[in-house]
Amino acid sequence: MSDFVRGLRLWLAPERIREEGDTPDYRFSLANERTFLAWIRTALALIGGGFAVDQFLPELAWGVRTGLALGLLAAGVLCSLRAVNHWVRCERAMRRGEDLPSSRFPALLSLVVAVVAVAMVVVVLFGWEGR
Repeated sequence: MSDFVRGLRLWLAPERIREEGDTPDYRFSLANERTFLAWIRTALALIGGGFAVDQFLPELAWGVRTGLALGLLAAGVLCSLRAVNHWVRCERAMRRGEDLPSSRFPALLSLVVAVVAVAMVVVVLFGWEGR
């Protein structure tokens, strides 16, 4: 079974992580869980922002409003999926005594949020209204 598939299975059966390696200091596991929860809060904020753009900015042209909303919603979905994936990968690494995994996801998420923010600045400055 590939490592990717095994990682996905651990999302829904985290007790299987205990079958690997040694139990780390509980403080590290709890810190990993707090990081997971921070990613989930970020995902919820992005999803809420996407709905807010769609619902509370009806004066925007449909394409602009939909594009901004979908960008935020997609970022929220990716962030929530990445949260659980990162939690599993870190927990496994701690149990195995390996280095914590590195990730490009924070940079990618930052770029997506920055692009949406720049688009919103343009909308505010030039007021693209629906017709």
